[in-house]
Amino acid sequence: MDDTRILIVEDELKIADTLKYGLIENGFRAEAAYNGEEALKFFSNQFYHLILLDLNLPDINGFDLCKSIRLKNEQVPIIMLTALNSINYKLEGYEMGADDYVAKPFEFKELLMKIKVLVKRANLPETGVANTLKAADLEMNLDSKRVTRGNKIINLTAKEFQLLEYLLRNRNRVVSRADISVNVWDIDFDTNTNVIDVYINYLRNKIDKPFPQKLIHTQIGMGYVLRDNN
Repeated sequence: MDDTRILIVEDELKIADTLKYGLIENGFRAEAAYNGEEALKFFSNQFYHLILLDLNLPDINGFDLCKSIRLKNEQVPIIMLTALNSINYKLEGYEMGADDYVAKPFEFKELLMKIKVLVKRANLPETGVANTLKAADLEMNLDSKRVTRGNKIINLTAKEFQLLEYLLRNRNRVVSRADISVNVWDIDFDTNTNVIDVYINYLRNKIDKPFPQKLIHTQIGMGYVLRDNN
């Protein structure tokens, strides 16, 4: 982990410095930017394996900053840290490209576990095989992050991509909301929210609605299944 670089974007100096030194103590290389403009300069000049992003910044809205980072790099994991904990804020964060959303106050051990999961996921070695997932005429390229159905390119947010990847890896198998929460939203996801159902609907609107064959099905009382055979 000594080569894993993390950028902390946080305007509260005490929180930023506490996170920085906590990460350094756990073997990471961490730097702190105290506003959005500084964060963009850091990001333009240095490669980072993960970004911790506060939403309430003094100069650039955290959602806009997340979107700007995503335009430059589609794959760097982003964890949003914020006191704004409503479902609408979470959904907007995921729409802008965040991989996870942690509400303040939080336990550092929990955050550390999420960081390790996302860094590991983002840096899995390429095997040269199984880099494409398919179901019917739906195809996902795991290297280029390109999703197509038929001849149509389907644009997905980071979280939509992760959810669809999980469904494709479990093609023709029913997965519960608990399965999805653990494998897509990671640790201690609040299963009392309807975020999963909302994102299933997002995917349906993009990969099912324009096509005659529907791939994503609801199994009442059990969960969801991506089925390529009727």
